[in-house]
Amino acid sequence: MPLALLALALSAFAIGTTEFVIVGLLPTMAQDLNVSIPSAGLLVSLYALGVAIGAPVLTALTGKWNRKHVLLFVMGLFVFGNLVAWQAPSFEALIVARILTGLAHGVFFSIGSTIATGLVPKEKAASAIAIMFTGLTVALVTGVPLGTYIGQQFGWEATFLTVSALGLIAMLGSAILVPNNLAQAKPAKISAQLKVLTQPRLLLVYAITAVGYGGTFVAFTYLAPILNQITGLAPSVIGLVMLVYGVSVAVGNIWGGKMADKMGPITALTIIFTGLAVILFTFNFTAVNPIAAIITILVWGAFAFGNVPGLQVYVVKLAEQHTPDAVDVASGLNIAAFNVGIALGAWGGGLIVEQSGLMNTPWVGAVVVLIALALTRVSGALDNREMTLSRNVA
Repeated sequence: MPLALLALALSAFAIGTTEFVIVGLLPTMAQDLNVSIPSAGLLVSLYALGVAIGAPVLTALTGKWNRKHVLLFVMGLFVFGNLVAWQAPSFEALIVARILTGLAHGVFFSIGSTIATGLVPKEKAASAIAIMFTGLTVALVTGVPLGTYIGQQFGWEATFLTVSALGLIAMLGSAILVPNNLAQAKPAKISAQLKVLTQPRLLLVYAITAVGYGGTFVAFTYLAPILNQITGLAPSVIGLVMLVYGVSVAVGNIWGGKMADKMGPITALTIIFTGLAVILFTFNFTAVNPIAAIITILVWGAFAFGNVPGLQVYVVKLAEQHTPDAVDVASGLNIAAFNVGIALGAWGGGLIVEQSGLMNTPWVGAVVVLIALALTRVSGALDNREMTLSRNVA
């Protein structure tokens, strides 16, 4: 495997760290910036909104540009955004910095897969993408807890400075190692994206993605304040809890993918959403006990991210049936749907914290996940009906 893939993996590591490290630092940042916990939660929501816009819109607008040039531009934007966050003179400036890094994140993961596959022979394409996405998984396991620790020991600004340094190293690695003459696919037009958005079956899956993934973030965004104020854990311990969560996420991703392959996406998602709703309801009762809370969080991580492979596989499957000329666009829009879910979940959780307190976020998140479960069953019933109709016609 070419060394250029390591530069992409390091970019993914830096980007994954900067997205989720805010969760562990939320109480520290809220106190230091003199804003409420829900206001600090906007740093999660608006970043995710930047990703949701950046993935489809900016990728389409830069479709004719040289892939390496786009990669270097978005990594430069990522470094700049984190440097602005490091030196942010105000909370408003920090929000602008988060939106900028979110835009860079969206474009990076849209083009990163095509760059990775362009670096290797066709039969190694899946392995190349897996190596790049390993950076994201490792970020959840090590980058987020390490970033949380740095922020708690040296100030949250130090975390953004560290991430920008990682981004700069990744950008220099890409500049040196990624070839300039990568084969370029025909750019996806805005009209192709709009065509995908006219397909009711795909819109239903995007709704399942946004609601099912967003349900977790109603509570997960405010996990650090819950652990600090309700469970009674010291800030230094919260970094370790994030490490437990990250390991669980990595296991859940693999487990969810195998389950989707073996059982099909609908059955796998039914099991995962049911389990996730149960865990979120359970957290209402276990949050008051440190050991019970940590065990719940360990299981929560596996279910929270276990739905990702199934949702992606399901979107691709339906896109091949309904928009065969825009499968990549359909898949990219599902990444945007994940981030719309994060944005809405974090924002909704903030409203709940403001109006009625931290411990109303887990059970509300569970109710949101149950809505995703109901939508999944509806989509499965539509699949069965379409299959029956096609058999009758045949």
